[in-house]
Amino acid sequence: MTGPKKNYADLRSSRWYAADDLRSFGHRSRTMQMGYDKSDWDGKPVIAIINTWSDINPCHAHFKQRVEDVKRGVLQNGGFPIELPALSLSESFVKPTTMLYRNLLAMETEELLRSHPVDGAVLMGGCDKTTPGLILGAISAGLPAVYLPAGPMLRGNYQGRPLGSGSDAWKYWDERRAGNIDDAELTEVEAGIARSYGHCMTMGTASTMTAITEAMGLTLPGASSIPAADANHIRMSSACGRRAVDMVWEDLTPDKIIDRAAVDNAVTVAMSLGCSTNAVIHLIAMARRAGIDLTLDDLDAASRDVPVIANVRPSGDTYLMEDFYYAGGLRGLMSRLREKLNLEAATVSGQTLGETLRGAEVYNDDVIKPLDAPVYHEGSLAVLRGNLAPNGCVIKPCACDPRFHHHEGPALVFDSYPELKAAVDDENLEVTADHVLVLRNAGPLGGPGMPEWGMLPIPKKLLKQGLRDMLRLSDARMSGTSYGACILHVSPESHIGGPLALLRTGDTVRVDIPSRSIDMLVDDAELEARRAQWTPPERKFERGFGWMFSQHIRQADEGCDFDYLETRFGAAVGEPDIF
Repeated sequence: MTGPKKNYADLRSSRWYAADDLRSFGHRSRTMQMGYDKSDWDGKPVIAIINTWSDINPCHAHFKQRVEDVKRGVLQNGGFPIELPALSLSESFVKPTTMLYRNLLAMETEELLRSHPVDGAVLMGGCDKTTPGLILGAISAGLPAVYLPAGPMLRGNYQGRPLGSGSDAWKYWDERRAGNIDDAELTEVEAGIARSYGHCMTMGTASTMTAITEAMGLTLPGASSIPAADANHIRMSSACGRRAVDMVWEDLTPDKIIDRAAVDNAVTVAMSLGCSTNAVIHLIAMARRAGIDLTLDDLDAASRDVPVIANVRPSGDTYLMEDFYYAGGLRGLMSRLREKLNLEAATVSGQTLGETLRGAEVYNDDVIKPLDAPVYHEGSLAVLRGNLAPNGCVIKPCACDPRFHHHEGPALVFDSYPELKAAVDDENLEVTADHVLVLRNAGPLGGPGMPEWGMLPIPKKLLKQGLRDMLRLSDARMSGTSYGACILHVSPESHIGGPLALLRTGDTVRVDIPSRSIDMLVDDAELEARRAQWTPPERKFERGFGWMFSQHIRQADEGCDFDYLETRFGAAVGEPDIF
């Protein structure tokens, strides 16, 4: 930094503290009530630390300490830190789904920053929906902000074998349902699969979204790859605090970082990682908040162009995020993508992306593959369209058996998850390996909140025959740690009368991933007759946040943001009055 671009009088916080009036008198006296001296804030930027810690969020269990590390960094660089707790959104525990509350966290973040005497922010997140929720809010608030990723947990272990969170949960649970695992073995797996604080250490939604945020320029270089339990994570946390102070003086706001180049970089990196399918929804929402029109077609085109080079489960076959970090982390991976990235894009570090990659290397070619010897040449994601999903749906070709890339089979349709669960555990269920399992009424409105039900359980009858994958179709999402031939995010969803609502058991479903098509082989006249018979489901909410959610949620292909929060609905909200 060559010198401040702002003076203290230019800071937002000075509006609260510096005036010679009754309100500022009150602000100063109440701050002193908490034990602070005028020298603690006078002439200094106030840095909000938005902390998504809670007692029931294992991904963020270390944030109680890390917030102190951030404060230390803020103080070291002449700022005044204030911690502002925010919605925690623990992926494992919040029901029916954290996706129902992503936009609530975004609104809370935006309003916390706007309503307090804040000049800049450190955003502490990592568990799946906290990353996009915090970023969406920070974009709309428009203050300088740096993102602090929670970091992945240590790799799991069971009888000397590495376990991957989520991915191995599904695997071992299938073996349990097939009768191959007893209570004692299952308990050992449960105890070994998550051994430290931090988010999932597979390339699930958490690792995907923190990497995307780094690629978009919103974290310090390399921040997203550091394991939560590593001492480097402590140092990075303090560095975030120091950097946030400089960003205030430099007036380095999100709109100066998130442009088309930054979004394209994030998309490219996501595809190279074999990203979570959830990235589709969050990326579109984040881009639209920043006024950038990102579409499903853009993501599909990138998937065809960018090979998967991160050999990390579930798209990879062996490694986990700890291995990825040791192999060079995201900086190492991006160094191999130079020709596909815009290296002039800005970052919160004050350097261009290209400058942050100086000296980056890959130390294990089997974990981070060369471009000419990738895990998959293309296919991180594919967007399918047809009479079942006119606005699109998503599949992860690199994480399913190639035999399902072309498939035609009869539908077996369920209208609710309890109905599905009861049926698949019935060993007399009439189902074959060629069937297409279908779950509907699980989208943004139908779920509600689009729960991660899309990795539909394989019928027990087929599990006992040795089958471990089959084609599955829903308007739900699935965990980024999941795998298999799962077609997701069908839009428009069945709950609002999308074509999925018209599909019946026994109808033939045809999927062709290379041609990006998905259709039910039912003629138009029959579909029109079924449409005339369809009746909308009852509303799920009559009050509260759920009611507001139901009135304003966008569909999956539009990012599931609230319509009135998108940038196109008007300029940013002005500064609050202080009288």
